[in-house]
Amino acid sequence: METVAVLVFGDRPMPRPLTGLPVLTADIVAAIGPYRRLVVVGGDPDLAAVLTQLVRAERLDIEVAYAPRRRTRATRRYRVAAGRRAARRARRGSAQRVTLIRDETGSVVVGRASWLPPEGRPLLHGEAVVDDTTLFDGDVTVVHIEPTLAMPGLRASVRRPFWRRWVAGRAAQLGSTGVIVVRDGVPADRAARRSTFYRHVEGWLLVR
Repeated sequence: METVAVLVFGDRPMPRPLTGLPVLTADIVAAIGPYRRLVVVGGDPDLAAVLTQLVRAERLDIEVAYAPRRRTRATRRYRVAAGRRAARRARRGSAQRVTLIRDETGSVVVGRASWLPPEGRPLLHGEAVVDDTTLFDGDVTVVHIEPTLAMPGLRASVRRPFWRRWVAGRAAQLGSTGVIVVRDGVPADRAARRSTFYRHVEGWLLVR
């Protein structure tokens, strides 16, 4: 098995510390088999896409390094560097298993997921719980869900003016009259009535 390959997304330049490594231009499926470590040069949605494919292929034994040009929600949530420093660590760092948050479709979230009202509706109507705690019951404008390094693995919050309370748990579940699910800034194509985010039974190997 080869050691390290770089997945470059979009028109992002190759970081200099990664020069000389095999480069696969966003071909996630091709990268899963031959390499022990994958370096993601892209944004949070790109990192989430790589992890989603690893979950579906049952290959969470592959180490993943993240080397965005600038700080992102995921770098803050998982406490990793950005820029040249991230690229150096991607090559030389060691891997540690950390929490992995996914939803019922198998899609992974690395920075933030949101529940929003469908187009044309000012409010999201429904009920959400985090484990056994009611997050809201009624109408809200938006709900945010984020992974956490600490167990139980995620936290969720209803956004209200001048007030925010995070509720931690293993799973956040929503039943509603209609919701747009946004994963790392990417909205779903269509509205749903139910959505669940939860900690996967196995974490992912983050290089630091």
